[in-house]
Amino acid sequence: MQSEPVQSEPVVFALEGSQAFGESVASRLGIELASHEERHFEDGEHKARSLVDLHGQDVYVLHTLFGDETSSVNDKLVRLLFFIGAVKDAGARRVTALVPYLAYARKDRRTKDHDPVTTRYVGQLFEALGTDCMVALEVHNRAAFDNAFRCQTEHLEAHELFVDALHEHQGDDVVIVSPDAGGAKRVDRFRDIWEARTGSRPPSDVMEKRRSEGVVSGEAVVGDMSGKVAIIVDDLVAGGTTLLRAAQACRGQGATKVYGVITHALFGPGSEKLFDAEELDQLLITDSVKPRLEMPTQGKGGVTVIPVADLFARAITTLHGK
Repeated sequence: MQSEPVQSEPVVFALEGSQAFGESVASRLGIELASHEERHFEDGEHKARSLVDLHGQDVYVLHTLFGDETSSVNDKLVRLLFFIGAVKDAGARRVTALVPYLAYARKDRRTKDHDPVTTRYVGQLFEALGTDCMVALEVHNRAAFDNAFRCQTEHLEAHELFVDALHEHQGDDVVIVSPDAGGAKRVDRFRDIWEARTGSRPPSDVMEKRRSEGVVSGEAVVGDMSGKVAIIVDDLVAGGTTLLRAAQACRGQGATKVYGVITHALFGPGSEKLFDAEELDQLLITDSVKPRLEMPTQGKGGVTVIPVADLFARAITTLHGK
């Protein structure tokens, strides 16, 4: 009887700016990151190439697409796209993009005449360069993400990590809050995980929110929160206005403690108000992006950072085994 061929290890790259994250993923897999070279030219152009043989290999390329002081969102997106193209040209059998933070995911529908649907355009770019699978962590709209890509998509969630981090409150009277109606499904998924971990399903609440020309308004929150611990769940915080308004509304309805649970903590200018807000007891975030601000880690308003490398390592193990 002929034995099955031994499957080689996955080949994992992490591009410049995402290498610390990539090393965490690789260490959980018990492998080293694959070697590659990145060069920068005087006119702002760049190139990247693998330094290992990729013929017939199952390749994973990790890059998180947020802008920072060294590279814009567009810089990182183009670098990832070009490297995927180079990997395919080098003979890779299959290429998977690992994207802890997917840029342009918020612009997933037309809200005004002639608006772009940028999420779909990003999907078309990845497909044009030969991407076989896209793995992303908690995009803004799961359905829009799935529909934007014709290649395989894998959507990761950090809910279980957040629920475990809030273990001290798993016996308390808890309410899970969405800062806007668009996050109701996200809150339901969080409640699913909470119930699976604790055996009890907490109630949910949704805050009223209106946005026009960049101005956020609306502060009504349905339901009485007297004596409850409010956990506000959001996928992304940039300026912090929405989260702060939600926290204030929860306190106004009698919540004894208020926690902010944020997957992608971009924390741009103005979000420092969250760290000093009396209404917030603690913020829990992942390391999908690097916040632009210094964050307190102790006391009221402190920030707890939860690593998500395990989620991507598990995704690689599952995909590589198929």
